[in-house]
Amino acid sequence: MFDKAIATEICSRLAEGESLRGICEDPHMPAESTVRAWAKDDIEGFAAQYARARELGYERLAEEILHIADTPMIGTKSVSKATGLEITEGDMIEHRRLQVEARKWMLAKMLPKVYGDKQQIEHSGAVDIAAGLLAARKRSGLSS
Repeated sequence: MFDKAIATEICSRLAEGESLRGICEDPHMPAESTVRAWAKDDIEGFAAQYARARELGYERLAEEILHIADTPMIGTKSVSKATGLEITEGDMIEHRRLQVEARKWMLAKMLPKVYGDKQQIEHSGAVDIAAGLLAARKRSGLSS
């Protein structure tokens, strides 16, 4: 059953960048499929509210990319004591790169017009349709 207060909370959390899956794992939240059905069926205008919350959440995700890329994360790589190798500490560059790439991929898929790869097709030269049609007629034996 649709609950306006729950729907508003869901949209607020989506706008903050939380995933629908994470939100719906909370005990007081409906199942993901229920929320998606509310949006699909536009229960009490929920479709527009949900779409706007998603858009804001994706914008937040884009901002997160910059934060992750610009902020060092100091971590420890621990190695088995059995090997006798020392523990090293330093910036977790590969982990941050993975976080950035995952978010870029998601944004490109969810909002391809905004974050997808731009493809531009250029054409130069003339196209002679009449000559093409005449050649096709000759090949088919329909020329007059």
